[in-house]
Amino acid sequence: MSCIQKGLGLSKERAIKTTAAIVEAARAGDNQALSELYRRFAPVVHGILLSYVSAAEADDLTHEVFETVITHLSDLKSSEAFPGWIVAIARRHALNVVRRPHVEVPLDTQWADQRQSPENVAAAEQALIALCSLPSAYKETLMLRLVEGLTGPEIAERTGLSEGSVRVNLHRGMSHLRAALHIGVSEVSDGE
Repeated sequence: MSCIQKGLGLSKERAIKTTAAIVEAARAGDNQALSELYRRFAPVVHGILLSYVSAAEADDLTHEVFETVITHLSDLKSSEAFPGWIVAIARRHALNVVRRPHVEVPLDTQWADQRQSPENVAAAEQALIALCSLPSAYKETLMLRLVEGLTGPEIAERTGLSEGSVRVNLHRGMSHLRAALHIGVSEVSDGE
């Protein structure tokens, strides 16, 4: 349960019902509900897209995903299924881009803070390359946690995964990431 849910006294079941209620309102033509869906789910969509494509492509594809969602929202059989449905749409859009023949583009480092030392930028690039090499379940979950800043319960709520699955994916993903970066557990600070 997220700290927002705790503060509001919302259980996971209530949060899902809230999402379902927002979806129902959006289906009825409520533009504020559409905006709320975008606010809640854009970080999830963007994080999943980043697992497959560059930052610039992820930005563009996020909007494409929401155009698809708006166009096909009436096709969704159950409002409670919205989180899994939007995640599937995001993956499909990303995989369509990945499957297209295109020129190999170097790793996108536009996000790098130009005030950082070249060593820090190189380390960040190495971490991103390692993250992108992980299996999809771990890569997506870690992108949502480390890049988009979502908590485990938020990831669960917004992807349709169980909180247990998210915890496992985060734990195993971090283990794989540490191994890929040749970082031992003893080297990781207590703050992580």
